[in-house]
Amino acid sequence: MQAFTQRVIKHGEHVRAVGTHCTTEETTKQALILPLLDILGFSPFDPTRVKAEYGADFPGAKANERVDYALFCQGVPVMFIEAKAYEEKLANHCPQLARYFNATPEVTIAAITNGREWRFFTDLNNKNVMDVDPFLTVSFDNLDESLLSRLYRFRHDEFKPEALRTLAEESIYLAAFKDVISSSLKTADADFVRYIAGRAGIQRQFNQRFIESITPLVRQAIEKSVSEMVVSGLAAGNTAPPVVEAAEAAPVLAVDDDQVDPANSKIITTRDERRILEITREILGHDLDIQPKDTESYYAALFEGKNNRWLLHYYGDKRVPTVNFPVELTEARRTEITRAGLELGAGDSVCLPSPEHLLRIPGILFDALAYVRNDENFRRGGGA
Repeated sequence: MQAFTQRVIKHGEHVRAVGTHCTTEETTKQALILPLLDILGFSPFDPTRVKAEYGADFPGAKANERVDYALFCQGVPVMFIEAKAYEEKLANHCPQLARYFNATPEVTIAAITNGREWRFFTDLNNKNVMDVDPFLTVSFDNLDESLLSRLYRFRHDEFKPEALRTLAEESIYLAAFKDVISSSLKTADADFVRYIAGRAGIQRQFNQRFIESITPLVRQAIEKSVSEMVVSGLAAGNTAPPVVEAAEAAPVLAVDDDQVDPANSKIITTRDERRILEITREILGHDLDIQPKDTESYYAALFEGKNNRWLLHYYGDKRVPTVNFPVELTEARRTEITRAGLELGAGDSVCLPSPEHLLRIPGILFDALAYVRNDENFRRGGGA
């Protein structure tokens, strides 16, 4: 991932340096578009992966109408790309791109680009009908490096259509949630004020008059809370650690350092194991009591610190790390795993190439939480 990120950042510098010299569509393709495809593992010199001027006799297609590039995985087209000149403004997509997408069920991703900006589309609203709005936009004019982990999933050896649809859904939901949160914080409408008062445990009847009377207070509270969070964040970044006398000073561990159990040198807690715990808490909520337990063979996240109420077992010392849950991997759960672009391991384990992949299957983690919370599952004779 690090090597990929550096290559994309360097490509962005290249786009900004030579983009204005790409005065035609063909120059844009050669100088800006094909190099990014190569970074993604779709070599323009490999006709089994990239086919230019791709055409077929699709219903409704005009004579000689072709899409600029079709990307292939294992002999099947998986993505269409429409290219424009560098200075040309992008409409969300052009008619022929939509027609080709809609007529090719195997293709679930399409993109339009002028080399400086890439817009990616799928079919969330209607199956096999290309959405009007992109689910991901990457601009090399002002590259947002936080998007590169998403772009990484478009690589040839990572290209999984259903996983990309999940990414599209996540992107759309994230944008929608962000808009709602921003709007709620700015306007503090009656519903939002009622929610805040309810969570604060205010013992009053929430009639219109009362809501109107506390609305200014809620708005003040929002301003103070946001201000305090900003100040706290800045302070955390600038505050020097307290001075400790040499005799009392403890060794400082870097973020990536392994932590050896002083009572058993064979138990080593790695960064990935600590990250697994962080992600588990992020998904299920920091208000829950979720405790870590490291052993010589696996790392566990325990509900309320109880050994028999484990939420997951993580095996990070394998070539491909795996995770087990206390619930059976039913057909529905296996479908969720496959749809998330993950693979099943031996038994009822799930392959987890990186801890962040756990974020793709939150539903199974919530099922595990429901299971360990149910006392009936731990009475004599109870089963998973």
